Amino acid sequence: MTPRIRTLALSCATVALAAPLLTAPAQATPKPPRTGFEESDGARWTTQPEEQRLLAAVDKASKRVRVSRIGTTGQGRPLQLVRVGERPTKSVVLLICSQHGDEPAGREACLSTIRDLAHAKDDRTRRFLARTTLLFVPTANPDGRAADTRGNADGVDINRDHIALKTAEGRALAAVIRDHRPDVIYDLHEYGATPKYYDKDLFDLWPRNLNTDEAVHEEARTLSKAYVRPAAEAAGHTIGTYGIWTDPVTGDPVKQTAGDGQERILRNISGIKHAAGLLIESRVDPLTEAEKNDAALNNRRRVKSQTAALEGLFAFSDERRGRLERATDAARAEGLRDRGPVYLGGADNDPAEPSEVIQDPPCGYRLDAGQYADIKDELALHGVTVERRKSGAHVPLRQSARALVPLLLDERAPYHMVTARPDMDC
Repeated sequence: MTPRIRTLALSCATVALAAPLLTAPAQATPKPPRTGFEESDGARWTTQPEEQRLLAAVDKASKRVRVSRIGTTGQGRPLQLVRVGERPTKSVVLLICSQHGDEPAGREACLSTIRDLAHAKDDRTRRFLARTTLLFVPTANPDGRAADTRGNADGVDINRDHIALKTAEGRALAAVIRDHRPDVIYDLHEYGATPKYYDKDLFDLWPRNLNTDEAVHEEARTLSKAYVRPAAEAAGHTIGTYGIWTDPVTGDPVKQTAGDGQERILRNISGIKHAAGLLIESRVDPLTEAEKNDAALNNRRRVKSQTAALEGLFAFSDERRGRLERATDAARAEGLRDRGPVYLGGADNDPAEPSEVIQDPPCGYRLDAGQYADIKDELALHGVTVERRKSGAHVPLRQSARALVPLLLDERAPYHMVTARPDMDC
């Protein structure tokens, strides 16, 4: 294990976290709650009632934890935000767990980590939580999790709704990002392997969207390459780049099958909204004959790999706090300078075509009254500044959300909400 990973050993198996509990008098030590997954030793996933009981227990037991409701799904289930920290801090890390309901391993890692952090007594964890606020959405798609489906109750893929914001789940997540302005957005998923080209224990990927500020983009890549990957490998897991098939002999890229720069995916909207985003995907398929014959063994490996990667996330958040805050603060201020192109396509590994670049963006976009009425709530959820006019509204580009505005309003953007009129003379 590398020195930087040792600095934050937060999993339930670590000696630093467990030792104080073992030395305290038995009658003075409340027994930390366990997830349904843990109670069954991985034979089944934690149910929603079990999740609610666990969150209520840690909320009651620990002053550093607060659970709040941020929305309600189509089937009436709560969307919840869990805040973990000793005090309010400038440094904020947001973890979005299981946007896809049939990808539960990340959710289990989040639930057990919340519990472990709530009950941790060691000085190292206390110092970390005194300087960093962790925000968890432990189940971002409760209806999909209950039905074991990728989409929500309406069959919508939440991870394709971070521009339009038509789902209750997407809207709740947008409000959290707007209100808390996280420096890191960590998005936990699972994937199906394609041996021999695509079969690591884990894959990760940063924002590829070209509107991501260069320094923020670099922090996201550093999170991946210098922290999450070493942490996973130190725990015995293999890890690679999401969406890239590689030759099993040479390790050279063969082709790209996913992981582009489209802005409606959380990984990319994170960068556009000035956070160092990272997607993390654990392998669903069994790795060994033993896992094929024992589903619980396979499930435990999936969750353990996600938990190991979290060690890297926390180490990064602690060690690079200053650099990260400077990068995200500067990116948020850059839009006020209102200069440079806006990209409607392309990615960090796929240069944009000339038709995908607005080289000389307008100073704003005009919405008529009907258009503004249709999307005013979504603009507010995105944190976009709007100037009201008698005839509707004017959306200036001179704002923190500068690059986002054309993606929402320009008819050339693939996922624009309305066709607004560019204003070249503001």
